[in-house]
Amino acid sequence: MNRTPSPPITPEMAAHIRFLVKVRKLYQHQVAALLGLNQGRVSEVMRDRRYPNVPPAQGAFPF
Repeated sequence: MNRTPSPPITPEMAAHIRFLVKVRKLYQHQVAALLGLNQGRVSEVMRDRRYPNVPPAQGAFPF
């Protein structure tokens, strides 16, 4: 069984992940499913392991 990797996280994606978790109050697994990411990537962004200086996005979600 082949695994498909998550797409690379960009600073813009990190901002939207923070917006969805902090402002919209979605759970990490919900954000991962919405964006087609591995839940671990969402966790890395939320724990400031990736893009720690990127603030949450402002306004509406663009997707």
